[in-house]
Amino acid sequence: MKELKVFVGVSEDHMTEVLHAGLKNDAIPETFPLKHANSSGVHFPTQFVKIVPIMAHGQNIHVSIWHVSMTGIVDPAYVERVRFAYDQFRETAVLRYVLKHLRQRRLLTPYQTILSRANIQLEHPLVTQLHENLVLQGNWSEAENLLDTISSASLFDSHLNSCQPHSVWTRLHGTDPDGDVPPARGGHAMCMDPVNDVIYIFGGWDGEKSLDDFWAYNVKEDKWKVLSHSTTQEQNAPGARSCHKMVFDTKTGSIYVLGRLNDADGLRAPEPVPAPTTRSYYGAGGTVPPQPPQPQAPPPQSPPPTSTENPADTPSKTFSSEFYRYHTRGVLSGKWDFLSIDTASSGGPPLIFDHQMAMDSDAQILYVFGGRVVDGDWNVSKYSGLFSYNVSTSKWKLLQYAITIFSFADDCLLSDESGHSMVLDSISKILYIFAGQRDDKYLSDMYSYNINTGIATEIFSNFTVAGGPDACFTQRAVVDPSLKELYVFCGLMRSPKTGPVNTLRADLSNWVYRYDSTRPGTWMQILQPDRPPSEIPAPRFAHQVVYSPNTKSIFLHGGNAGEGDGSAVDGSRSAQEDGKEGSTAKERRLDDFWRMELKRPGPEEIIRQAKFQIRRQQFREMCEEESPVQALNFLQTQVSSVVDHGNAKETEIFRSLLTHLLTPSLLAPSSPPERRSSRSSTSTSSSSTTTTGLEHEDSREVSTRPRKRSRAERKDSGEWTNEIPGETDSLDIGGGGVQMLRDVVDPLEAIIRDERRGEEGVSEPAPSLSSLTGARYSQRTEVFEGILSFISDGEKQPSESLLDLIERDRCRSELV
Repeated sequence: MKELKVFVGVSEDHMTEVLHAGLKNDAIPETFPLKHANSSGVHFPTQFVKIVPIMAHGQNIHVSIWHVSMTGIVDPAYVERVRFAYDQFRETAVLRYVLKHLRQRRLLTPYQTILSRANIQLEHPLVTQLHENLVLQGNWSEAENLLDTISSASLFDSHLNSCQPHSVWTRLHGTDPDGDVPPARGGHAMCMDPVNDVIYIFGGWDGEKSLDDFWAYNVKEDKWKVLSHSTTQEQNAPGARSCHKMVFDTKTGSIYVLGRLNDADGLRAPEPVPAPTTRSYYGAGGTVPPQPPQPQAPPPQSPPPTSTENPADTPSKTFSSEFYRYHTRGVLSGKWDFLSIDTASSGGPPLIFDHQMAMDSDAQILYVFGGRVVDGDWNVSKYSGLFSYNVSTSKWKLLQYAITIFSFADDCLLSDESGHSMVLDSISKILYIFAGQRDDKYLSDMYSYNINTGIATEIFSNFTVAGGPDACFTQRAVVDPSLKELYVFCGLMRSPKTGPVNTLRADLSNWVYRYDSTRPGTWMQILQPDRPPSEIPAPRFAHQVVYSPNTKSIFLHGGNAGEGDGSAVDGSRSAQEDGKEGSTAKERRLDDFWRMELKRPGPEEIIRQAKFQIRRQQFREMCEEESPVQALNFLQTQVSSVVDHGNAKETEIFRSLLTHLLTPSLLAPSSPPERRSSRSSTSTSSSSTTTTGLEHEDSREVSTRPRKRSRAERKDSGEWTNEIPGETDSLDIGGGGVQMLRDVVDPLEAIIRDERRGEEGVSEPAPSLSSLTGARYSQRTEVFEGILSFISDGEKQPSESLLDLIERDRCRSELV
């Protein structure tokens, strides 16, 4: 079995899909986490399990399942609590759909009765006030004032954050006092002190050699400062290197540096045409130097190097994983600590490169995951696992081994890889690990690792099919825990059509991943500005990015733009040969420095759009009740002032409003219409609703589609007709039912009107409720629900219709 689906449920008639996955064609057990909570985060119980085979591994192979086992909680008391909570959730959810359905049809008395008896909340009280003022009373000014109150209550925030952002790039041209900036490089390390707004850059590969310069950039002053031209000459400092990583500890002001790939690590370039079993590696931005003589095995540890000696430059220390710390505060500011000559000997990771590190400053614990192991054997790819380092105790701990398959246990193990991304949500204490390279394959998987529980969970096996970026290598990522967003900057990609050829996109490919603790998040591509190529960063890989939580800004520096114009990097030559004598092409390293800010609509934009919807409806009603001169003046002043005239769609809608001046009055008679069985009356009701140009979700119920007629109504003249004969007139009875319900004034409307007028101290006679016809009620309801699209899901009525919910449930049952 190659592909399968799994359904679960408490009955065989109603089952929910909890897994759609594939199996490898081997004898290795695979374990998949099954979804056990709905989209609202409520857990649901399971009694029946259905496995649906979809595809076998070969056309001539029958689908077969040899062994299946399941793990979970079977304690009766616990399961009963879950079942009770889930039933309560379903009851509440159904009532909320019913309440929306009743209010849409102007059945306010039963709506209010259910609300009071069920003791549930359909929506935020401010949203209820908006409905009363907008739909029931037509109090336009008060409805617009409520928009500001709703915005102040942060009900628009969720929508604002979910809007697709635009990037705003600014190139930073600051220099040091001598007019210098860090030279071009790739595969360097960069971190940020968010407290003092200082960015640090160390090392890298310039295409010919590894670097050991150390720089600091002051964001507020827009100035660079050279901390060290050569750390190799400093006491206890790291030597020249690339593909290393460093993180900043906001609590102590310390920088930690781990990993390396330098001129003495002995990485040879792969053969021009590797055999199928050969595993070549493409370093983080062509950071691999020319092949030196093969080093000997390292001897026992020795004391830390002096100012003229560095372990990275000593052949006997080639494969030792050194660990360093740099102080930025206090009396030791500007000094290096040589924490360990070999972290592997003390329970930490071996010598690695293209790994990732994250710092939990609150707990004073450093996390290191993945990376390619440097041991002199480049024919076999070896990767490192997940380690933690306790700053207080100076102790390393192995959290997960490097393994490429799922463990046969309750949770999965992280897949080993290099060139991946890892970020830490400091609020939820969750590590997010995704993408990278394993052997010759670029990955698009994503995992979360809960620090508190030690449980790893697969979020995506392939986030590309879930709307995310393509699989890539040396992409960079930063996180904003307060917004629950990851910002991803893609690197090298590999097209399935070109095989081993690595490519760079012709344009920038940057993404936002909005995550949630209860379900997989959503991907959105960051829209790039329509500006000349010189005013935005060129596509690149092996670059570095850091994030400033104070200003919500992202800083990007350097990287590798590929050969020539940066369009491709040939995998058969490998980026490892970059800079080697006789190389046919020269890769271009970059020294540019950029700041990116994301631009999203603000609350004022949402309020403007909502006012546009309200004033459009107000104008429609003025065309029916006021003189054309007054209506035209309102259109040219009040409506025009809330239109974005630079938006072609809004401008077209605004101009189309003029047609309402020529439309006859749509006011229906004050008395409720009698039930009519003739087709002409139904058509009249339908056309009056359609004339408004509105498309309500229930408009299909009053459409002019052919209907069935009873035998008594049919003519036996033999003439052709578009009417479908039927046995009963049941469809005719329900055809105009919705509009008839809306035409009837609910007794509760007068009570609500009088209460509001008493609270506001209004003594003038109230307008007649008969002016609120069914068609007008439907129009106002549509405007109200249009404004609801800007409000957070948890503070408003369900977005779906009860009719759609029933139809969806029927279709799902048929599929199962």
